[in-house]
Amino acid sequence: MGKLRQESALPQRYGDWALVTGASDGIGRAFAIELAKAGVSVALAARRKDKLKGVEAEIRERFAVDVVTKSIDLSHAEGVDWLYDSLADLDIGLMIASAGFGTSGPFIASDLQSELEMIDLNCRSLAHLTYLFGQRFARRGRGGIVLMSSLVAFQGVPRAANYAATKAYVQTFAEGLQHELRPVGVDVLAVAPGPVNSGFGARANMNMTKAQTPAEVASGALKALGKRDLVRPGFLAKFLELSLSMMPRSGRVKIMGKVMGQMTRHQLAKPMQTH
Repeated sequence: MGKLRQESALPQRYGDWALVTGASDGIGRAFAIELAKAGVSVALAARRKDKLKGVEAEIRERFAVDVVTKSIDLSHAEGVDWLYDSLADLDIGLMIASAGFGTSGPFIASDLQSELEMIDLNCRSLAHLTYLFGQRFARRGRGGIVLMSSLVAFQGVPRAANYAATKAYVQTFAEGLQHELRPVGVDVLAVAPGPVNSGFGARANMNMTKAQTPAEVASGALKALGKRDLVRPGFLAKFLELSLSMMPRSGRVKIMGKVMGQMTRHQLAKPMQTH
């Protein structure tokens, strides 16, 4: 059986190579698979080398594209610079910044180091990568940047206050960049899914009974890239946003607090402890 390759406009619009961060599992892995299916070779970056190599092997077996993997921790500035320099020889025209993680529970009872590392990865490293690749894409006169926002980006969220704030940064950042980079041929897309059935929930200590699949998010985002500025892929994300859209911001905060309370109910039996 031959390797799969679908007809797609992605290689014509952005070129033969894309970078996906956070590519070892979840949404990042799904983006890697969807891009390979569309005939785009992929540079995959993540911390966990063993899982990254597993994704590489799957892509090489199933699709007629090339794959490069980079095992790197992007929460540190030197990791971002190293990754960018190590890909200098590849004509990357599309960057998907999927690396990130979340936390849940009362902020003042959380581990401060973990909360600060989340800001570093979700915000600082994302801005650093976007700066470097945005300049490269502007010089070549075309490119695409996909940034992972979230349903929680549009209001404060009790019991996920810091995580929601990092996603609010991503959403606002993407909205400004869209207008700055469009005139030089670079598309910027903010992707705002609802709960996603991936490794994210386990790391964030959340129970997600109703969630989208990573494949839904990735395929929906790639279909919207170059056509829209914001996409809420999947029925669940659209339904949740529609349900909240008519409420004042304070009402959205209360509703999202109740939603997060359900997702973190297993934590509520424990007394809040400060460090």
